[in-house]
Amino acid sequence: MRKNIRRILCATDLSEVSRIVVPYGIALASKLNAELYVCHVIDLPTISVYGEAVFDPVTQQQRFMDFARKEIENQLRDAPAESTPLITLGHTTEEISRLAWEYDIDLVITVTHGRSGLKRLFLGSVTARLMRILGCPLLVLRAFGETEEKPARRKLPFERILVGCDFSGDSNAAFECSLNLAQEFESELHLVHVVEPTEYKEHLKFPSRPGEPLEKSFHDSIREKLSAMVPEEAMNWCSGLQTSVLVGKPYAELVGYAEKKDIDLIALGVRGHGMVENLLVGSTTDRVVRRAPCPMISVNPGAREEQ
Repeated sequence: MRKNIRRILCATDLSEVSRIVVPYGIALASKLNAELYVCHVIDLPTISVYGEAVFDPVTQQQRFMDFARKEIENQLRDAPAESTPLITLGHTTEEISRLAWEYDIDLVITVTHGRSGLKRLFLGSVTARLMRILGCPLLVLRAFGETEEKPARRKLPFERILVGCDFSGDSNAAFECSLNLAQEFESELHLVHVVEPTEYKEHLKFPSRPGEPLEKSFHDSIREKLSAMVPEEAMNWCSGLQTSVLVGKPYAELVGYAEKKDIDLIALGVRGHGMVENLLVGSTTDRVVRRAPCPMISVNPGAREEQ
């Protein structure tokens, strides 16, 4: 069953990096005929964005809120009529999650600063936290870094959508979200399953050289399973379906496939991990979002169940 995106929430910290979020949200809301909300959370302990130290948070709170509201209103000058600024105080991730639930948001849009390693360990990641607590899909834009040869693609509408499928409940939720968007935009849908040799080593004989195919029977059975995920009637709206089975590390294979096929949107499910594993190693979703050549949608069905 198709579920239309009716309400979109853009989350911005008013930094230079996050200035790509609101224009993108305006463009997507216009194409989907959706209501647009833009939120900024004033986190008083980390108030450096306002350009001054905070000696009296109580008396300065209203001034910060007025500043943020004016900044957002300026960014919304070219937005559709159904656009609402939301300014709140508190912890960033918890407030965004609360607003998403309170306003019955169907999609949250944010930007990642692309931190990794020790920097991510000590500073944390708002995006990574949101991927684990949001009860609705999260669309992440990756900021263009100075060391990159070319900026990440932010093409609208999406012509090609890639879904990483491992047949778990998490990836199935990401697939359902992507299928809705593929039908809305008449996109080409790419379903990819990545085989990790360590997980199948007792059941398969792997190629001796990179690039060689898997055993034909196994390869074909996985592709048939991928094709069966798409209802026949959905193909009346999607422009095409491609299925692939790759071998290697999921994050590397998915990013490489997205670059090779000029993918406009990647969709992945979020699976719960322990805190230490997420900080030091990172999940497939975390790693893809920091390397993806295009926006990425994460879906965490477990978060919806907890709300």
